[in-house]
Amino acid sequence: MSQYKIIFTGPVGAGKTTAINSISDTPPIKTDAAASDMTKTRKNSTTVALDYGVMNLPGGEKLHLYGTPGQERFDFMWDILVNGGIGLILLLDNTRSDPFVDMKFFLETFDKFIKETAVAIGVTQMDLSDKPTIDDYHVQLRSYNLQFPIFAVDAREKADVSLLVQSLLYSLDPELEG
Repeated sequence: MSQYKIIFTGPVGAGKTTAINSISDTPPIKTDAAASDMTKTRKNSTTVALDYGVMNLPGGEKLHLYGTPGQERFDFMWDILVNGGIGLILLLDNTRSDPFVDMKFFLETFDKFIKETAVAIGVTQMDLSDKPTIDDYHVQLRSYNLQFPIFAVDAREKADVSLLVQSLLYSLDPELEG
């Protein structure tokens, strides 16, 4: 039985905990604590170590889902969590003041890991803010000489998060079947 590990990352409030919760086949493990800094303006609690869930794949294989804390002060966990990972899902919150700054920060921060694996990007909160558009994100990625799968997603919707996971897995192995 094979076991694989995918990392979910992104800024505070982008939907990492929610995404893992929506696709995990087991009750997720969460390490939330009451928000005590600027995060309080966005949500009541925040991930301080990790989120963890499991997707059961055909043939008994398992996909382990690890969510990073979004706050930089917990960035020591980022290096720990990517160890052994096969790919990265970057979630971006379209309601933040400049999601392109967030995208650039996380792509640069996880650059070494991404070069060794793959990344798929999900943009959340597009129902609350339709600007920038997905096309704008593609243009921004091209300005960095990068090209990755990028989708508008609702982290609460299993189908949306599943699409992200499938696109990441397809990026890793184009021979995979749906």
